[in-house]
Amino acid sequence: MKMCHMLADSEDELHAMAAAIGINRKWFQNERYPHYDICKSKRVLAIQNGAVEIDRKQFVKLAKKNLYE
Repeated sequence: MKMCHMLADSEDELHAMAAAIGINRKWFQNERYPHYDICKSKRVLAIQNGAVEIDRKQFVKLAKKNLYE
C-alpha cells in the first residue's frame, strides 16, 4: 500500500483534517515532526476537504517549521 504524509500549519489544523477524513487520532505521529501517514484514498478525501498538495521542497520547509516552533 502506498502511503503519503499529511502535515499542516498547526497541530489543531492537522487533527481537524484527520477527523474530517476519518483518520483515528491514534495514528498521529510526532517523533520527528507532527504528521499522519495516510493512504491514497484518504489523500483524495483530504484534497476534497481543502488540503493542498505540496512538493518535496515545500514538505521539508513545513516539516522544519513545525519541528522548531
